[in-house]
Amino acid sequence: MSESVSAHVGELAAVATACCWVGSAFSFEAAGRAVGSLAVNLIRLLIAVVFLALVAWVVRGQAWPTDASAHAWLWLSISGVIGFAFGDLCLFRAFVVLGARLSTLVMSLFPPITVVIGWALLGETLSGLQLGAVALTVAGVIVAVRERPARPHGPAAAAPVVTRLLDGDPRRLGRGLLLGLGGALGQAGGLVLSKYGMRDYSALAATQIRVFAGIAAFAVVFTAVGWWPRLWAARKSGRGLGLSALGALMGPVTGVTLSLYAVQHTETGVAASIMSITPILAIPVAVVIHGERVTARSLAGALAAVVGVVVLFL
Repeated sequence: MSESVSAHVGELAAVATACCWVGSAFSFEAAGRAVGSLAVNLIRLLIAVVFLALVAWVVRGQAWPTDASAHAWLWLSISGVIGFAFGDLCLFRAFVVLGARLSTLVMSLFPPITVVIGWALLGETLSGLQLGAVALTVAGVIVAVRERPARPHGPAAAAPVVTRLLDGDPRRLGRGLLLGLGGALGQAGGLVLSKYGMRDYSALAATQIRVFAGIAAFAVVFTAVGWWPRLWAARKSGRGLGLSALGALMGPVTGVTLSLYAVQHTETGVAASIMSITPILAIPVAVVIHGERVTARSLAGALAAVVGVVVLFL
């Protein structure tokens, strides 16, 4: 590995994470339409356990993280519950209440929240230039996502999402914003706690522990609210299971492992900011798959986000 690449391996891993999350997002979106988003939440983790065990056996020579310390098990498990269960449940529910676009805008708070939690728990500090780059990246993502045109269905869809929500039920807007904020807090807290629990331990094995904890948390939730029949019914959908498997490979397996590797080698706030460009990377995919048009402001936002990422590399 060259000296230049080695110096920025954390940032490069964060970029690769964002790329993986683009693929997993579209896969899980399609899988959710086939079997329901609630079932997909748990199915992806169950499939990920199998993939991770196979990869760990090849890479580490052992399928399970039996060599992890008590410290790693404790904090990585807490991270898995906060990130996979709490954060993702809030985010998926926010999609239902607010819609994907407004939820994604709220999730843009993920990097600055990560910076604050990383400073409070890990003592990480960013330079003025880095903080400016984080702000530029987040602003670019917000502009780009806000300007991506919706695919309206009827006259009511032409009104802004916030206007429609306020006209219908202001409390719904507040509930949705809280859910979106919960999703951002879950992702940020899960990422920072992962770094604290992992230290120099294998990012791959750390991902396994987080997935185990996420499955356990989802099992409790499914039992409490009686969602097991939905999961059992999903077995009949070959398309749903196939898309869930593809999303699991790109998300909880490759993407999450890369994200942990990224925070091992750079500040969590920097890694989170780079990972937040996932919506930017998704734009060309949405153009091809959904036929969306890209506005000039959307392109300007994407450019600003990319400039912010470049500055973080420098």
